[in-house]
Amino acid sequence: MKIVLDTNTYCDFAEGIDNIVDIVATRSKEIFIPAPVIGELHYGFRKGDRFEVNDGNLRQIIDLLKIQIIDVDLSVARKYGTIFLELVKKGRKIPINDVWVAACCMEVGGTLLTRDRHFNDVDQIDKMVIPP
Repeated sequence: MKIVLDTNTYCDFAEGIDNIVDIVATRSKEIFIPAPVIGELHYGFRKGDRFEVNDGNLRQIIDLLKIQIIDVDLSVARKYGTIFLELVKKGRKIPINDVWVAACCMEVGGTLLTRDRHFNDVDQIDKMVIPP
C-alpha cells in the first residue's frame, strides 16, 4: 500500500507511537509526504526552540525510509480544484492545507494516514483515519 503521511501521523511516527509505527512498518510499500505537510512541519519546528533537531530528524526519516515528497504542480492543483468544489457542494469545510494534502494523496493514488476525521468528507481519496 502507498501510505501518505499527514502532519499528525508524521509526528506520531517520529515520536515512536506504536500503532502508527506498526502501520507504516507492516502495510506500506511506498511512503509519501505531501509538500504542504513539510510546510506545516517547518512552521511548527520554527515556532519551537529545537528547529535544527526537528529538521534533522525529518531529513533522517525521509532518507532512511526513502520517503517521496509529493510536490504541488499543475496536476495536483487541478485535483485541489476538484476536491474543493465537491466539499463546497456538500457544504463541508476542511482546512485549506488539508485540501492540498488530499490533492497530493489523490495524485499518487495513496492511502492517507491521518488522525483528522474531516478527511472522511473527501470522497476522492482512500484514507485510514486513526482514532485519537
